[in-house]
Amino acid sequence: MLQPRRMNTLQQNSNENSPTILNDKDTNNRGLMEINNVGQGNKLKQHLDQRDEVTHFHHNEKDTSHYLDHEVAVNFKSLPSDEELKHMEQDIDGRVVKKDGLLFLFRSRSMEAPTVLNYFKGKANVDFAELHYLLMQNDTDGANALNLPNDQFYQEEYQWNLPVIGTEQGWSISKGDEDITIAVIDTGVDLDHPDLVNRLVEGYNILGENSIPDDDNGHGTHVAGIIASETNNREGIAGLTWFNKIMPIKAMSAEGYGTTFDIAKGIIWAVDNGANVINLSLGNYKESNVLKRAIRYAYNNNVVMVAAAGNDGTSQPSYPAAYPEVLSVSAVNYDGTLADFSNYGSYINISAPGVYIPSTYFNEQYASLSGTSMAAPHVAGLAGLIKSANPELTNNEVMSIIQTSARDLGAKGKDIEFGSGLIDVNKSLITAEKTHSTREKVNKKRNFFR
Repeated sequence: MLQPRRMNTLQQNSNENSPTILNDKDTNNRGLMEINNVGQGNKLKQHLDQRDEVTHFHHNEKDTSHYLDHEVAVNFKSLPSDEELKHMEQDIDGRVVKKDGLLFLFRSRSMEAPTVLNYFKGKANVDFAELHYLLMQNDTDGANALNLPNDQFYQEEYQWNLPVIGTEQGWSISKGDEDITIAVIDTGVDLDHPDLVNRLVEGYNILGENSIPDDDNGHGTHVAGIIASETNNREGIAGLTWFNKIMPIKAMSAEGYGTTFDIAKGIIWAVDNGANVINLSLGNYKESNVLKRAIRYAYNNNVVMVAAAGNDGTSQPSYPAAYPEVLSVSAVNYDGTLADFSNYGSYINISAPGVYIPSTYFNEQYASLSGTSMAAPHVAGLAGLIKSANPELTNNEVMSIIQTSARDLGAKGKDIEFGSGLIDVNKSLITAEKTHSTREKVNKKRNFFR
């Protein structure tokens, strides 16, 4: 059983709908809110169901995917001429609303998306055309001899999630490296948060097409804090990595969802601007060529990608988590069981803590959230630590180390709930360090005989 730290306090308010301050308001310390989002995800889906410009379809009785009606994403084999584009716009009674290289987003004023889709699928110069899907965030409702951080909520033992995955031992091997960057493609990051302001590199706002990826939702700030909140500064929380940098990319709205076009553009921007690891705490149950193209681009450029499995308690594959180039993460409860909301299935690669996870929150606050969105950044942070310990490792090697070093949970061996098991930071870093030492010895031998 995993040993919880401070879980009794966190559980007491788990059914309250309003945020709860867990420390004394009268102190000078910032408060940690516990935000119970159970039901907020469903409310968002219901809200989208009622919007005229959004349509959904059912994969089964429970799981749905949403897309923007009247919009279609089209990837051409070669760039169409202005005259050809004008003709297409006339045919669909619409216009081009976004473009990225050969990828165009068309919106019709009068035709529904399936009709527009059929029109483009009949074109010889079209590589692929697909509906413009919406991806939603995957949260639920919901220094001393050991070099332990002195951050307030770590010292007060609210951060149960870090000790149980071997971070305290692992930090003796690597606390990260500022040259290894982890991109968070999400709702943005609170750029003024005192626990994040020194952890950020230049990012991008895909929605606003500017360099100010500020968070207007809270989700992205929470994810970023789990990975790299400033550690050992006597304030707030400790990040999993002490020194890796966060690249904030805003590709999701204040409402908590983003389109495949914008998410894909965010992935490509991250790769082109030097990200070594990308965290994707988002998903949809429908495959997308737009998204798949971006995922392959990142993978082929040696980037480690980590994605949340989803929070509907279903075995329906979620994307991008189910793509083989991505590490798919399920959520573990503090007692070592699968979180009741966590998705599962043969596509799950690994698991991490995802219940009552304290972290940074927008408006310079702190909050406790649950979800596979919270589990995924633990794995992204670990990938950053492994790359810091051994920068020569390929993305495949990093993914392999994370899985082979995991602590087995559930059925013996790989299973549909936990994948290879619970991440083990210490064991992963020992393996990464051994791999580095072995390569150095081999290189020395080669140089000796030259």
